[in-house]
Amino acid sequence: MRFSRPVLTVSALAALAMGGSTALATPASAAPNTTPQKVCGSSYKTVNSAPIGTRGTVYLTYNATNGKNCVVTIRSNPGTAMDMSSWIYVPDTGEWADDYGAYTSYAGPVYVYGKAHCVDWGGSIGNVYVQVTGSNCAALKEQRVTTVR
Repeated sequence: MRFSRPVLTVSALAALAMGGSTALATPASAAPNTTPQKVCGSSYKTVNSAPIGTRGTVYLTYNATNGKNCVVTIRSNPGTAMDMSSWIYVPDTGEWADDYGAYTSYAGPVYVYGKAHCVDWGGSIGNVYVQVTGSNCAALKEQRVTTVR
């Protein structure tokens, strides 16, 4: 079968246009309106959070079914990749999880088993760091520290 040049040109341009839009598509991690439940899982409920200046928020979530905590740091305004982190530590068991890298929207999720344990957790965006210690310990008072480096 023989095709004329205009048909081939239109087909090639259509293929390039589709390929170009795919190449320019925004990655899933850069999607604004991300929530801790979208990142950690729908069965994780937010039990605590801490602002990271005006840059975003670090969230502590908990799944009552499996006893796990999840921490995720979410930027207020996704954009160019920048250094971000999420971490969680269970002092009683020594279990630790962290995620650090250059991200466009969020860092994490990180998970540990935390049922009936106090947890330390935090995150960072750029040069602003938040650390929460002695968290979710019933009557004990947690400590929060925000630093800018």
